[in-house]
Formats: sequence, C-alpha cells, structure tokens
Amino acid sequence: MLFSSLEFLFLYLLITLPLYFIAPMNLRCAVLLLVSLVFYGWSEPLFVLLMIFTIAIDYLLGLAVGHNRGTKKGKIWLITAIVINLGILGFFKYCDFFIVNLSKIPFLSELEPLGIELPIGISFYTFQALSYVIDVYRRDAEPQKDPVAFGTYVTLFPQLIAGPIVRYKDIDDQLKHREHSVALAASGARTFIAGLGKKIIIANTAGALWQAALAIPDAERTAVAAWMGIFWYTVQIYFDFSGYSDMAIGLGKILGFRFLENFNYPYISKSITEFWRRWHISLSSWFREYLYIPLGGNRVARWRMYLNLLIVWFLTGFWHGSGWNFILWGLYYFVLLAVEKAFLGKWLEKLPSPFRHAYTMLCVIFGWLLFASVDIVAGFDYMKTMVGLGAGFANGLDLYELCRNLIFAVISVIGATPLPKKLFIKLYKKNRAFPVVFACLSVALVLLCTAYLVDSSFNPFLYWSF
Repeated sequence: MLFSSLEFLFLYLLITLPLYFIAPMNLRCAVLLLVSLVFYGWSEPLFVLLMIFTIAIDYLLGLAVGHNRGTKKGKIWLITAIVINLGILGFFKYCDFFIVNLSKIPFLSELEPLGIELPIGISFYTFQALSYVIDVYRRDAEPQKDPVAFGTYVTLFPQLIAGPIVRYKDIDDQLKHREHSVALAASGARTFIAGLGKKIIIANTAGALWQAALAIPDAERTAVAAWMGIFWYTVQIYFDFSGYSDMAIGLGKILGFRFLENFNYPYISKSITEFWRRWHISLSSWFREYLYIPLGGNRVARWRMYLNLLIVWFLTGFWHGSGWNFILWGLYYFVLLAVEKAFLGKWLEKLPSPFRHAYTMLCVIFGWLLFASVDIVAGFDYMKTMVGLGAGFANGLDLYELCRNLIFAVISVIGATPLPKKLFIKLYKKNRAFPVVFACLSVALVLLCTAYLVDSSFNPFLYWSF
C-alpha cells in the first residue's frame, strides 16, 4: 500500500517543507504536528486517534510525574504511564500471537485470532513516549508544558515510522529552539540523498536477489545458492534500514533537528558485542538505559547480570515482531553475548582481526537467517542447505549468478565500510572543484533513483512493519 512506500515519504516532503519554511518560527512545530498527523491518518484514520490518545495521556502523565518527582505519587504516575503505553503496544502487536499459541492447548482450541491490524510505527513511537516520562521522572528533562511541542516530538513523521528512536532528553531543547542554516540544510540534503541511494540502488536490488534465492525449490537449492541468498538479505536489511535512518536524519537537519546516528558501520565489527554497539544504536541505547541499567546492569552478581541480559535480549527479539523467529533471534544474541562476556571475548582479542571479523559476520549472517524465517522449520531447512545438506555444493546457474552479480557484491561490501566516507572527506578538503562535482553526482543519483521509482510500483521499507 502507498503508506508503506518510499513514494509516500516523497509526498510528505513535497508538502511539508514549503509549509514549514513559510510558517513563522513560533508556528513551525504546529505545522510539523498537523502535517504528520494528516499523513499518519491518511491510510489509517482510526489509528491516528490512537496516536492522539498516546500524545494526550503521556503529556498529562508527564506533567503529573514532573509535579511529584521524588515522591511515591510520582512513582505511581510513572508506573501508570509504563502500563498504559506497554498495554497498548501489547494489545495491538501481541494479542493475536498469544491467542494463536494458546489455541494449540486442547481445552483452548476454540480460541480464534481477533485479526488486529498493527498500527504502523507503534513500536517506535511507544518507546519515544515512554522515554519522555522516564526522563522527566529521572530529572533528565523538564516536563514539556507545550502540548504542540510534545506532540511534534512523538509524531515527527520521517523518524516516527522506523526510527531512529529519539530519546526526549536528546531533543528537548531543539523543540523550543532550532537553528536553520544553508550549511546544515546542505548537510541534511547530502545525508538524505545518501540514504536514498542506499535504499533504491542497493537495498532494493539486493532484496530482489534474495527473493530470487527463496524462489528456488528446496530440492534444487545448492549450498552456494543458499549462501548467496542470505548474503543478499544481509546486504538488503543493512542498506534498507540504515538508508531510512539516513533519510530521517538528513530531513531532520533540514528542519533544524539533530538526531543521533543510528548505524556506525556494524559490518566491520570484530565481535558481537561491538556489532550491537554499531547496529540500530537508538534501540540498543534505549534498552540499555531504560531497562538493562535499571535492572542492575553489570553492577550485580554475575548470575544476575546474565539474567538481566536474558531479559533484555528476549524483549529485544520480541520487540521486533510477534513471531517465534524474533524470539529465537533475540535469545540467539543473548547466548552469543553471554559467551563473549564469560570467556570468548578475551580469546577473540588474541586472534588476528580477519579471524575476529569472519567469526562476527558468520554469527550475524546466521542470525539474519533466523530473523527472516517466519517459518522456523523452513529456516532450519535453509540452514541445512548452507552447510551442504541440500542439492549439492553448486551448479552452473550458481556460477553464472555469482559472476553476474560480483561487481554489485563488491560495491555493497565496500559501501558497508567507512571507505566511501573517508574518500569523500579527503576529496572534499583537498580539491576545490570536488564540491561542484559532488553536487552534480548527487543530482545524477537523485535522477537515477527517480527512474527506479518510476519503474517500480512499490518500495516498502523492511522496518516499517515493526
């Protein structure tokens, strides 16, 4: 549907930017709030009422928490906010999951799913709203007395749908005072265009190759075909999600907001611990700051630390979706991180970097297979094929596909490293003509992406479904 597509985001930009810059400074938050609500309600008019309810209840609870900080009543208001927000998220996202699984019990077999539609972006804006109330309770931020400013924080459309998750204390001052400049807008435009290229040129192409690999019958899929397929999914999910984050961060700069980075080249990591410091940074930071540390973090007995890790990673997996594959994916990373904390991390430090990097990427690739396998049995069958228990090692078609897509694979690998950014900075500083050349290349990239958009009828983002 249009709402879940890149074309819808462009429509938002075409309408929002002129209205925003025409409006007086004191009305710009109102413009962003109104336009974001209109766009969110475009395809989901009933769910916009849910969002307005979330804004209203968290605004009022934030005032109540702020007025009673340091008292028992303040803690009660905080718990009320947590229960309401997580209750709404749990009902819409997990109700049918529990019903389906409970119906497998003989005496509950008559239970039927309610067929509840998931409000898009609810996982992201729920966490943002919670961060506000918690930050106020902790005195990390003052209660927001302007309901329009608070509504803007919750609903800011580009990062509302798929992040990054913006903590309230990181953006509090920017809701009141934002600086606009040509340099910041130009930087935002560059970031936006880079994200657009990631999504359209690399992620969409890799996604098509992944779908082609899945279309191969199980009895005909070779080990090489299986590895190529999951490699393309590994490429797709990184460039799709980091591309969206770049677009949201870039648009934020144009509007005067400075969102924190959400990805820091995770595929160059040399351990799983490092990987999760670089991947989906806003989500990792949220769970660390609002769950792991309050549970005691590393400052407790060793067994309790592992229990804290288990809780965090079970919930991290479950946050991504109401499916056993997401739960297994979260538990998979809990095991890897627990083992690294126990002893493997020290062993890895003694190994040469290529071995550490190979270990990390193998773990990540198998993790993405779990993540993508809605049918867990089919996922394990695919895994068997990867280790040689399928239709042999390779065939002529595999070699053809490997050669045909080799250049694209190399570009994807290089694009997932800091090398392109380092080259850009070096050329930008040393060559006076490079800014002009880069501007021309940026225009060419936009035109190329536009051609792709015209040729393709639907361009969804993977994380819009979470």
